Amino acid sequence: MPKLKTKSGVKKRFSLTASGKVKRGQAGKQHGMIKRTNKQIRNKRGTTIMADVDAARVVKNFMPYG
Repeated sequence: MPKLKTKSGVKKRFSLTASGKVKRGQAGKQHGMIKRTNKQIRNKRGTTIMADVDAARVVKNFMPYG
């Protein structure tokens, strides 16, 4: 059986932690910052860990080799 390819969009958007959790960028920071509070903008910096149910879907369907 041939090797499976990882979805190229997933390579750019997600990465795995050492314990196998899926790390992603924060949503809601592309535009429209003027209407957000400073607290919201501050809290959306950096990355976050995906919920387990969503992470399982990403890994199972789009990242065949972890």
